[in-house]
Amino acid sequence: MRRRDFMKIIAGAASAWPLEARAQQDGRVRLIAMLSNGIDGDPIQTGSLVALRDSLAKLGWTEGRNLRIELRYGAGSVTRVRAYAAELVGLAPEVIITSPTQATLAVQQLTKTIPIIFTAGGDPVINGVVRSLARPEANITGFSNFEPSIAGKWLELLKEVAPGLTKVGLLYDPERSAAAVGSNYISLIEAAAPGLGLQTIKVPVRGPIEIVRTIDAFAAAPNGGLLMLPPPPQGANRDIVVRLALQHRLPTIYNDRPYAAAGGLMSYGSSSVDQARRAAAYVDRLLRGAQVSDLPVQFPTKFDLVINLKTAAAIGLDIPATLLVRADEVIE
Repeated sequence: MRRRDFMKIIAGAASAWPLEARAQQDGRVRLIAMLSNGIDGDPIQTGSLVALRDSLAKLGWTEGRNLRIELRYGAGSVTRVRAYAAELVGLAPEVIITSPTQATLAVQQLTKTIPIIFTAGGDPVINGVVRSLARPEANITGFSNFEPSIAGKWLELLKEVAPGLTKVGLLYDPERSAAAVGSNYISLIEAAAPGLGLQTIKVPVRGPIEIVRTIDAFAAAPNGGLLMLPPPPQGANRDIVVRLALQHRLPTIYNDRPYAAAGGLMSYGSSSVDQARRAAAYVDRLLRGAQVSDLPVQFPTKFDLVINLKTAAAIGLDIPATLLVRADEVIE
């Protein structure tokens, strides 16, 4: 079933859920778990967690009263993610929220009964997370942030702000995102590049030393820009990418707002905060007795363009007025 076909199912399911039921409580404290491969305290993680807690509270689920949340952050370590997955499954929570695909697969391998809601990741069918989008057959559903058309859009935006670009480095961490990037984005970007007069170069980076060495080498040739593929580096590694892009005057686009806010030139993508809010509604449904098969996998419906004018000026770019008026946010 195509995405537009089962969006009607989603809308119907949401409208059928009576608001009165949201106020009902049975006095029990419910345990939900969260496993992220991000870094505790990173802006993306913090924003998503605040949005999740606020949305759950509006639905009647408040920590310290009838809800307990166990959080674990893998910080980019495959070993840590697997260990935390086992720890959280051992707690026997009623729902586990995961992000991105690496964390989702780690939990999925350990339980076939605890409901899992993913809030990020590539195409869940290609990545082996689910077989059916409209009616998930096992214990997992959620919210993918994958949208095929965004791949070409990233290139178009880079070319619009920097018409002189001839090559774009595709930055990604192969250990964190090999499946999502390899299957879902890189091939689409490579297909779109010739029509924009661009050459794409894969730039895998695994840590701070490699990030510095690789970007320095890429910047040695003229007319280059960078595209940071999801899931992008976080914490100190994110700051290194942003600093080097500014230092080398490389136009760079990211997929989430915190990178533009931290000094990146611009970002375009679905909102991790919005994904968390939507996930809260599914948590609510599951805690009140819904089945995973009743909750279709959903894809992003809103994409935000954020432009950092201070960074643009620092690297010598004049952002076209036509692009500024299309931006959802302009950082000055």
